[in-house]
Amino acid sequence: MTEQIKNYGSASVKKLEKSQVEITGSISSDIWEKYRAKALKNINESVSMDGFRKGMIPENVLLAKIGEMSILEEMAELALSPAFIDIIVDNNLDVIGKPQIQITKLAKGNPLEFMIKIATVPEINLPDYKSLAQKEIGQQNPEDVKLTFEEIENTITRIRSDASSQKVPVDSPGGQNPQKNTAPVYVGQVDKDGLPELTDAFVKTLGAFESVSDFREKLSIMLTEKKADEEHQKLRVKIADSLVENTNIDLPEILVESELSRIEAQFKTDIEKMNVKMEDYLKHAKKTIEDIRGEWRPHAEKKAKIQLILNSIARKEKIVASDKDIEHEVEHILEHYKDADRDSVRVYVETMLSNEMVFQFLEKKE
Repeated sequence: MTEQIKNYGSASVKKLEKSQVEITGSISSDIWEKYRAKALKNINESVSMDGFRKGMIPENVLLAKIGEMSILEEMAELALSPAFIDIIVDNNLDVIGKPQIQITKLAKGNPLEFMIKIATVPEINLPDYKSLAQKEIGQQNPEDVKLTFEEIENTITRIRSDASSQKVPVDSPGGQNPQKNTAPVYVGQVDKDGLPELTDAFVKTLGAFESVSDFREKLSIMLTEKKADEEHQKLRVKIADSLVENTNIDLPEILVESELSRIEAQFKTDIEKMNVKMEDYLKHAKKTIEDIRGEWRPHAEKKAKIQLILNSIARKEKIVASDKDIEHEVEHILEHYKDADRDSVRVYVETMLSNEMVFQFLEKKE
């Protein structure tokens, strides 16, 4: 039990499952009753009465209308805010989310008693994350990043196929008819399958290519870089999976719900881009949103755990993105999303940059 005479009288903290804590405490009457004047002012400004301007209702008239208990409840709410802050500071609680507050005793001339439940950032005993990352790196197969002849040829075939399916406007015979013929047309040599032959003339229509050899060389470089990036992302997924598998976390439900809400919002945006309403999708799938959120839950839990682990590694290794880099990215995002909330964008950027720096740290060869 922690005894402090600040904005509260006493408080005890009990740990619950899923990284929640339960705080029971009290605020002495001489502390919380100091908020009476402010409570009366707040209520006065929110109440309308015929014959009185807002904020100018006499106290006896106001009390006759709303009752003493309404004043006490407003006083309690005002007193609990600074008391809660003092309690979490005094007990070194790293809280997340909104507290659930229950007033257990509210009477004039008596201590105000309360109970608060709130989630906290879970304690994380990190594994040997450097060794886990290096183990995954060591299991990489150098052959996986090499580009094969088949991959190049298949890509070239897709490019030729896309070119043959493009509809090119062509003047009708004689040039007298203003209507255009939009049948697929390719002016040049085609093979037996109707695909453009790979010639210097053809590749010049695709962009900044001088010849077939130039096209193949640049395409090979592009595909190699793409494949290397894909393999790099796969490696990071394996590292993240290994970190999660080797770390025990009493995951707060609020973090899971937050991730589920993010997934749901993105999913809704994606299907609306296809001109499908969420309710129509659910009806067709014969599912409720609760069913789908249940399917998403394992992924949401994993994402929340990964972020907690990366945050913990960043704190331990003192990995922090510079203000210059953060501001640069924030400005870049706001240029494209002018209505976005700057503070939210900054939090997002800080998280993304920190995550990238942590992975770069883990990927360094020892």
